[in-house]
Amino acid sequence: MGLRDLSLKEEYRSDRENLIEEFFLPCLDNCIEYDRAVEYASLKSLTGYYFGLKNFLTNNVQIRIVTGHRLRTSDLNVLSKLYTKNNAKFALSRNPALEKKYPILNEMIKTNKLKIKIAIPNSEEVYGSFSEKIGIFHDENDDMVAFTGTSNETFDPQNRNFESIDVFTSWNDKSRVDIKTKDFENLWLNKTKNITVYDFDYAVRNNLLNYSAEWVLNVS
Repeated sequence: MGLRDLSLKEEYRSDRENLIEEFFLPCLDNCIEYDRAVEYASLKSLTGYYFGLKNFLTNNVQIRIVTGHRLRTSDLNVLSKLYTKNNAKFALSRNPALEKKYPILNEMIKTNKLKIKIAIPNSEEVYGSFSEKIGIFHDENDDMVAFTGTSNETFDPQNRNFESIDVFTSWNDKSRVDIKTKDFENLWLNKTKNITVYDFDYAVRNNLLNYSAEWVLNVS
């Protein structure tokens, strides 16, 4: 089964659909690549992929994430350890629920199935931080599904915003999907105007990540 076999809508909105169960999970379960540009990549959102992580581990599926440079201190501490050579030797959490997810996240990073890059504005024309919200699923049949409009992928039923997303498919909206795909590739290759994109470990080593009380309270 591929992405084209799913019954996808052009728009999903919280008052009509369950964005996670009706869109994200089916697409994750039927793709081999997932590209994501998002303002905040928290551990909560990364471990949310646990719902489909078994597929990511048993198949050659890759996730590429470009995110802004603002992370919670606790998230950065764990991600930094995950990206070190000895990352498998430390306890990530005492929470039994998380203990099942972090080793899989650790394995995905070690095998390069999860790659994270940091986007930081480099121009006076851009104020604040990187906050683009696009995603692209790519399956083994070379079909693609792109979406815009949400930053929430925690898969937490107790912490979901009211939001909507617009969906484009390569078989019905090829030009739109091509634009989104090109935009993401330019981000990933650091070819986007007003933004510099760094490998996650480089950003950590060079203290490029920021923290402030103003935004940290709003990160889910």
